[in-house]
Amino acid sequence: MAEHKLQTILPEGWPRPRGFSHGVLATGRLLFVAGQVGWDRHGRIVSPELPAQFAQALDNVLAVVRTAGGRPEEIASLTVFVTDKRLYLSSQREIGALWKDRMGRHYPAMALVEVAGLVEEGALVEIQGMAVLP
Repeated sequence: MAEHKLQTILPEGWPRPRGFSHGVLATGRLLFVAGQVGWDRHGRIVSPELPAQFAQALDNVLAVVRTAGGRPEEIASLTVFVTDKRLYLSSQREIGALWKDRMGRHYPAMALVEVAGLVEEGALVEIQGMAVLP
């Protein structure tokens, strides 16, 4: 079995980030996960609420990772696209709890991007990722 390892990178003198890592150094097989929205297995958006959509989108990312033989802690990078940054910021406490239920204290390199809209009607969030598997 190929070796794999994830190591978080924090430049000297930088403050420790909360909820993400500045960098992740990885060895192993790369899995690229397409942007996932908060839809169920039938292609229906699960809720008009951002936290529920975030949870489902993250669950969808995790389903792809697990199907490839990976685990949540092997996710090296996530990009989160939201249609309303203020709504995301006001939902952080709930989203943080949903995150911990799924990812524990694993925080990959991340970016949050506010966008004018997403392709899927009614989608408020889309999560794209990359995992490094053994």
